[in-house]
Order: sequence, then structure tokens, then C-alpha cells
Amino acid sequence: MQQIQTISGKNILEGNYTWISPSNIALVKYWGKHGNQMPANPSLSFSLSECFTQSTLEFTKKDKPGGLNIEVELDGVPSASFKEKILTFFNKVINDLPIITEYNFKLKTHNSFPHSSGIASSASGMSALVLCLITLEADTEGYEKGDEFYRRASYFSRIASGSACRSIYGGMVEWGRHTEIPESHDMYAIPYPFEPHPVFNTYCDTILLIHEGAKSLSSSAGHELMHRHPFARQRFEEARHNLSKLVSIIRAGDVEEFGKIVEKEAMMLHALMMCSEPPYVLMKPNTLASIDKIWQYRRETKTPVHFTLDAGANVHVLYPAAHKVEIEQFIAAELAGFCENKKYICDTVGTGPVFLG
Repeated sequence: MQQIQTISGKNILEGNYTWISPSNIALVKYWGKHGNQMPANPSLSFSLSECFTQSTLEFTKKDKPGGLNIEVELDGVPSASFKEKILTFFNKVINDLPIITEYNFKLKTHNSFPHSSGIASSASGMSALVLCLITLEADTEGYEKGDEFYRRASYFSRIASGSACRSIYGGMVEWGRHTEIPESHDMYAIPYPFEPHPVFNTYCDTILLIHEGAKSLSSSAGHELMHRHPFARQRFEEARHNLSKLVSIIRAGDVEEFGKIVEKEAMMLHALMMCSEPPYVLMKPNTLASIDKIWQYRRETKTPVHFTLDAGANVHVLYPAAHKVEIEQFIAAELAGFCENKKYICDTVGTGPVFLG
């Protein structure tokens, strides 16, 4: 990472910071990694508005730096599993982020959506934590919270959880080197560098909560299976090709071609899971039933509604804001019945993380 110019900082003995950080939904999927959370292919995402993590990091300075100490509460309940993930992350970055050895921490965190169900809770959760840590670093070392601050936050969020690096920014976000994306990088995400057609700035994403429980296989385990996947090389090339095609499509505002590629990416992601070794399936019967209903509705009405899937059973219904009324009526009438307890989340493209103080 580029060194940040510092001015006089502060000797902060105790305090707390609170950040809200969004989940994101990948349009071109990141699936497969190498080294220290480096992507095997570039990805593109929408950051969301209503699906987010709000985290407060309390800290007290140690008498002498050393060791790692953090307590974690998820919705007011101690979370040993999340604490373990954070300590794993801390051990990876202890040399590059020494401030974590100088304080005792307590993290209080809350998701606005079901945890571990395929709505990228690790992306919003880990990026919120990292934003708190980098804010503490910035205040103690005395550097500005500008572009380099967010790039540094994205860099460390990537190490915490790959797709978390995309949650550092709002709107459309790209991660991974690509010859047609200026300043794209494997080590951190960047705001999509081209001006998208206005239709994509207010795009809607209604998330059908087909299954609210934890997934049968974690995303981390799924990524590992790509190392010996028979179609890995073809998949990585296809992702680059799809991102190339999307550049002109997004500029032109062609929602039909946009939807075709996004749906293909979703189906390919789950096809890769089904022909992994060992194979596994994260879709549920109602996932497929809702997809079939979306296809039928689009054929019959010519309405530009499409879907994508993350690494889980839930379906993200994507559509322009101009069609919000009729599509939300369709969702309530035809798709809600496929959801657990008829629950779904009406979301839109969001503006990115928010610092609450």
C-alpha cells in the first residue's frame, strides 16, 4: 500500500467509533482466489442501501502494546464464531496494522438482514469493522480521511473477507485487475471509473428471502474448491469477457443486455458449485420456482426484470426504478409465497458507508 502522509496525531486513550457499511451484490461474480485473498478474476457489484451492518468499536489503550484482544457482540449476544474470524484477520495484518496491538477492543454489531444466508454479511460486517479501525489509525497518526483512507480501508477489508473490499464504496464498484478498467487492482476495490447511464444509479434490488438460515457450505469453502475445479480457467476468462461487455452496456443504459449477462453470471456461479469436487447445491426448490416465475413474467409483459444470486438460496430481483410499482406488485402477488414467512427486502443501489461518529 502507498504510504500516507501524516501530520501530528492524537494520543487517544479510549473512545468509540460507529460506522454503517453496506452489503453488496455482485453482478460479475468473484469466485476463486489465490494468495492472501487475491481474486482469480475481476468482479463488479452494486452496493446496497437497506442491507447493511452497523458496528460500534469501543477501544481502550493498553499500558504496553502487545497481543490481540477483542470481545464481540452480535445483536447484544457474545459471538465466538465472529470473534474467531476477527482474530484470524488480526493475525494476518498484525505487521501492517500495528494499532490492533495497542488497544483492547469491544465490537458491538448488528445486521439489518439475516446473517449467513447469502446476502454478504461478511462483506458489510468486516468492512464496518475495518472502517472503525482505520478511523482510529487516521486519528492517532493524523492523516486525512480522503481517497487514500478509503483505499486503505478497502485493502484491509479484502484481507478480512474478499468481497468486503467492494463495500467501502457506494454505487457500482469494481475489484480486480482488468485491462479495460483504469486503476483496477487486485489488492483493493475502486469506484466504477466510468459514468454509468442514470438508470443504474437508482436500480432496485428486491431480495427474496427463500432461506434465512445459514448456508450448508460457506463461501470460503466454495472458493477453495475452485483450486481444483475442472472449469476454473474457462470461468475466469468468461468473467473478464462479461465485464468487458458490460462497460458499453452500462454506458448505454441497455437494461436488457445488462440483465442477460447478470443472469448468466448468477447461473454460472451455481453451476460451478454443482460440478465442484465434491459437488454441492445452495439453491432451494423455491429458488428455482421464483426464477421460473420471473422468466415467465418477463416473457408475458416485456418488463425489464431480471435476477441474480449470491452464494446462497436467496434471489435478488433487479429492475429499473421506473418499473418499481408494477414489479413490486408482481413480487407481492407471485413471488412472496416462495419466501420464508413471505419475507423479502426492498432495496436499491446505495451511496456507501456512513460514519456516525
